[in-house]
Amino acid sequence: MNLRWVIQKLTPHLPSCLSTILCTWKIPIHQSPSHQVSTFLLSHVDMSLLLSISVREGWFPHLGPSLHASIVKNPAFFQPLDADINQKALVVWNALLKLYARRGELAYALKLFDEMPVRNTTSGNAVLSGLLKNREIESGFVLLKSMLSRPGGFDQATLTIALSVCDTPELSLATRMIHGLAILSGCDKDITVGGALITSYYKTGCSVSGRRVFDEMGQRNVITWTAVITGLVQNELHEDGFRLFSLMRRGLVHPNSVTYLTALSACSGSQRVIQGKQIHALLWKLGIESELRIESMLMHMYSKCGSIEDAWNIFDSAQETNEVSMSVMLVGLAQNVSEEEAIHFFIRMLHAGVEIDSNVVSAVLGVSFVDNSLGLGKQLHSLVIKRGFSGDTFVNNGLINMYSKCGDLDDSLSVFRRMSERNHVSWSSMIASFARHGHGLAALKLYEEMIRQDVNPTDVTFLSLLHACSHAKLINKGQELLKTMQDVHGIEPSTVHYACVVDLLGRAGRLEEAKSFIDSLPKKPDCLVWNALLGACSFYGDTQIGRYAAEQLFQSSPDRSAPHILMANIYSSRAQWKEREKTIMRMKAMGVSKEVGVSWIEIENQIHRFSVDDKLHLQSEAIHDVLSELSVVMLDEGYIADKRCIILQN
Repeated sequence: MNLRWVIQKLTPHLPSCLSTILCTWKIPIHQSPSHQVSTFLLSHVDMSLLLSISVREGWFPHLGPSLHASIVKNPAFFQPLDADINQKALVVWNALLKLYARRGELAYALKLFDEMPVRNTTSGNAVLSGLLKNREIESGFVLLKSMLSRPGGFDQATLTIALSVCDTPELSLATRMIHGLAILSGCDKDITVGGALITSYYKTGCSVSGRRVFDEMGQRNVITWTAVITGLVQNELHEDGFRLFSLMRRGLVHPNSVTYLTALSACSGSQRVIQGKQIHALLWKLGIESELRIESMLMHMYSKCGSIEDAWNIFDSAQETNEVSMSVMLVGLAQNVSEEEAIHFFIRMLHAGVEIDSNVVSAVLGVSFVDNSLGLGKQLHSLVIKRGFSGDTFVNNGLINMYSKCGDLDDSLSVFRRMSERNHVSWSSMIASFARHGHGLAALKLYEEMIRQDVNPTDVTFLSLLHACSHAKLINKGQELLKTMQDVHGIEPSTVHYACVVDLLGRAGRLEEAKSFIDSLPKKPDCLVWNALLGACSFYGDTQIGRYAAEQLFQSSPDRSAPHILMANIYSSRAQWKEREKTIMRMKAMGVSKEVGVSWIEIENQIHRFSVDDKLHLQSEAIHDVLSELSVVMLDEGYIADKRCIILQN
């Protein structure tokens, strides 16, 4: 092969560190009467250097195969003629192997591996890494088995590569197997293997084993400390993670920026805003508080802990922002009852020319303010189409929920049916949409289609199904679904699911059965369960069971007004005025005030809010005039007011 053209084409694009190497290459030409023959004069080091750089710089489509062809056409230079050539040639073969493996060209990598005249552990590790990074797990473990069967066929790197793919509960047994191999081979004492074992155990859900590996390590570094703290936080053991971080700071190993990020995440998950501020002060002292990812995590921590002003101050003083930091701020505003501010912030992002990605749009669609404005929701849908996010599953899930909550079930179903890819959230969202609009049978039919498509339902799916059965009064079906949830799918019901069953029985007037169901629960019922029972008693005017449910709520939530008001309404419906008066007096004596109810309507993309006896609206006088006229018409049509529910005013 004439290599001159490759070098000539490549030289202008090389970094300075390599251009000097190429300038020293010589390609001597031996003259012949008939033709010229080029002699391969690249050293093994030069060749392996070019191969490794070609992966990093993206030159693979042209340079990689060209260099491979050069190797094939010069077998004398790369065959194991003696020990020295053997080792030098092996470096080149392994570099070429890594080239194919890292670029995902697994067929070429495996073919090359099989045909290599000589191999070592590095060769096997290169192919194993390529297979596992591309989630070819079965093929990867077959190769690992063959490597283990040869003396000296694996090393510490082999085990860490194998552990890197063990990141789901299904692979916990594989993690234990590799741990056993590490102990038998003595590799368990290697600090890198120990760190990989810790990470794998926590990712597969074996928190106890991960912590035990850490506790038994003779030597630890910042990576192993960070691995176990990260594992605890990822498994929602935030308090344990923060305690270990505090212990680390009292030792000789100093945290790095990743450790601090994980510690802030622990503060976020456990609502430790004071400790979060202390870490913020540490970061300021270290001079790394202005790193973009640390600023984003600080904003996330403050937002989660309810300190939205602190989060905003960090964002406002940031030297640099990107899509991630803006998304964090956007979600923070939405989570802290600042929905309108979140929308204004999103509009500000658009005007500033910030690159909006699908994650940002998903965050905006999750803002409850959007769920109150169909006009705004449609504008966001238009943005989704213009930006090419229509194929994004998470964005479509947000659109399904948005249209459903805005009362547009048809568009919600249209988005669902057009989706090319659906996940369990997509199905659950659509089932919830049917349930929300009272289409119980449609929700159940979609659930059956979901099962036929081999999509596993979640606890959220069953919650929506129970809601659907409740509105459709499908009592037997609801009870059957609760049993299926536990026995077939192995999902443990929460108190929310039990509250739905109580509501299901209560809507059908089976109040005694609902009370017996509560008494038989395997866990202590909470406010949701008792509220469901009391609400049903209010509808049917059952004072006896209603009083029992209300007493449970008075004990667990004495500052809530709902049970007092519902009991007063029940007594009113039964003309028990003395009991009603006692309930009102008890409520006042406890200092409990009724929360003001608010309703709203959207007209020409503007939201109008109203409360009882509201006179703050700019058109309140005209609105009350219309209501007075409508009241006369309603009475003429035979309307009779339902006085069972009397709204109490303080």
